[in-house]
Amino acid sequence: MTASQRRWSLLALAGLPLLVIGAAAAFAPRLPGTVLAAVEAPSPPASAPDPPAAPVMVLLPSEPNLPLAADGRHYPLVPSDPQVVAELLVSLEEALRSPDTSSESLPALGHQHQVILRVLAVREGQAQEVRRRLPPRWQAVLDHHLGARRAFLSMRRRGPGSATLPAWRIVAPEPAENLLRYYRSAAAATGIDWEVLAAVNLVETGMGRIDGVSVADARGPMQFLPTTWAQPGVGKGNIRDPHDAIHAAARYLVRRGGLKDIRKGLWGYNNSDYYGKAVLHYAALLREDPAAYTGLYHWEIHFASNAGDLWLPVGYSQTKPISVALYLQRFPSSAPPAVNRGG
Repeated sequence: MTASQRRWSLLALAGLPLLVIGAAAAFAPRLPGTVLAAVEAPSPPASAPDPPAAPVMVLLPSEPNLPLAADGRHYPLVPSDPQVVAELLVSLEEALRSPDTSSESLPALGHQHQVILRVLAVREGQAQEVRRRLPPRWQAVLDHHLGARRAFLSMRRRGPGSATLPAWRIVAPEPAENLLRYYRSAAAATGIDWEVLAAVNLVETGMGRIDGVSVADARGPMQFLPTTWAQPGVGKGNIRDPHDAIHAAARYLVRRGGLKDIRKGLWGYNNSDYYGKAVLHYAALLREDPAAYTGLYHWEIHFASNAGDLWLPVGYSQTKPISVALYLQRFPSSAPPAVNRGG
């Protein structure tokens, strides 16, 4: 039995149903209880004697009765069995780094990856069991993800989440290669590591997915206060333009002492040691494994509410705050499924 077949068998045993995503649909059997995100490896040149490689399959847990978002996807599920989660996580990490993974499969794979990590961050016992079953390479990756997520959770006030959702639009971000070029050009111009800039962009707006104004009046993909943007030598161009905002963030971090102590620089973004810790976990992950960027780029926007960890997909658009209850009446696909809840 191959590694991929073993992962398939484990997911089938988890008791969740099967959907096939991608070009390999014709090749996939309809096993009860699993979802397949199928990724097809490229065919060899016409002159090659060998037949095309078999499609690479990544199995995503599914439930046919869950409500669907506008793009046809449902909220990702996290199985309770640590071995199943470990196998799934390895499959996702590998697929998100593989050049053979189709671009059409990446959003579903990235979102599944993200939700597993968000759930494990609050299920400490399950997280320990999952980690124990991972190869050392992926244990280190998991440590960065959970370290970052738990640092952000430490910043929250205790008690139920918000009863209202913000007046945001959630939009598709600029192409990943464009953002990477902006991070690197800003790093070359200022000396602030591109990985730090990518991490700030990720935690502030999901790499530009959030188009809105924060409660503190911060705006744009790097969440600048207009007064900070107006400081001499910081803001140039358009506060909402990704290129201009990323370069401004690099200049701001320099001004705040980031070349000598990046933690001090990050304090200017958010006066919390937890914030700096989280950003630096993501930056370290990218530094140690630049291919992790693809997975982070495909994460979605989630919001801590009194109804749980709500998914706000691309297309979410509210001109004023809306109650969670009313929003979920209209868009039930944003609510976390019962299997994901609890810590």
